[in-house]
Amino acid sequence: MSALLQVKNLVKRFESGGGPLGGPKQIVRAVNDVSFDVERGQSVGLVGESGCGKSTVARTLLRLVEPDEGSIIFDGIELRNANSAQMRKLRQRIQIVFQDPFASLNPRLTVRQTLSEPLRVHKLGTSREIDARIRRTLDEVGLPHTALDRYPHEFSGGQRQRIGIARALVLDPELIVADEPVSALDVSVQAQILQLMERLKQERRLSFVFVSHDLGVVRHFCDKVCVMYLGRIVERGNTAEVLDSPLHPYSRVLRDCSPVPDPAARITLSRITGEIPAPTNLPPGCTYHPRCAVAQTDCRAQVPVLAEVSPGRDAACFHPLVKALEQRP
Repeated sequence: MSALLQVKNLVKRFESGGGPLGGPKQIVRAVNDVSFDVERGQSVGLVGESGCGKSTVARTLLRLVEPDEGSIIFDGIELRNANSAQMRKLRQRIQIVFQDPFASLNPRLTVRQTLSEPLRVHKLGTSREIDARIRRTLDEVGLPHTALDRYPHEFSGGQRQRIGIARALVLDPELIVADEPVSALDVSVQAQILQLMERLKQERRLSFVFVSHDLGVVRHFCDKVCVMYLGRIVERGNTAEVLDSPLHPYSRVLRDCSPVPDPAARITLSRITGEIPAPTNLPPGCTYHPRCAVAQTDCRAQVPVLAEVSPGRDAACFHPLVKALEQRP
């Protein structure tokens, strides 16, 4: 059975500079040859430092940002070839949950208006049917019906994110793109929202593209993970395997820098030097080599291709950390 979502060689460029103030125009490759699949009922995480392109990937999947090259195939349909009417129909099946639950909700609309608007736009039922549907959705996300006639500013951050999730669910989608949905919330509230999303994934058999910089959250929620650096995927595979035995030096640095909630645990931090290169002036060869402790001559001259290193494990590295993999019991 083919994957629900297939992303192939996705590219998105932005222009920087120029304009009324002058200066040369420069090209930023925010997303550079990104490929991954999402199976039905599966959650795939995109992780990396700020500016690595993971949120841009999330927005291109719904064509909120138009990709420049590549292919986005959803259930056999090439989204890049779909016209506006076709995309409107497809967006019933693909929804997004944004990072900031307050900024993503219209402050002038009540919860009732927020949840009923997409149903009215898509003409999905009478007023009575729409009202019944949004009440069921509120029950699913754990909000009382008394919330229907209140405004976003009357809710806490966690409650507002539940409203954002309800807005995504009300159209009965098959795929949800979650762009750092818990990063703006307190830790205790994060756990509640993650448990809610996990339950919804099981009950509705939803698929997720889950963007996050928190490896603990990704470990808990995602079946597979793609590690991004400066617009490229440098490693991908099953979440536990990638985080426990990273193959790419950058993946290991991310793992080692992620806090562990165990005071007795001792972690030896990987050595990392230098700063992230400017996206308008990327270094030749592997873009990570100026910061990599194991970089060699070939890393500075050629761009490594994302390829299978072991079954189910891909890495874009000339010198993957295979010893960690071989030492596993």
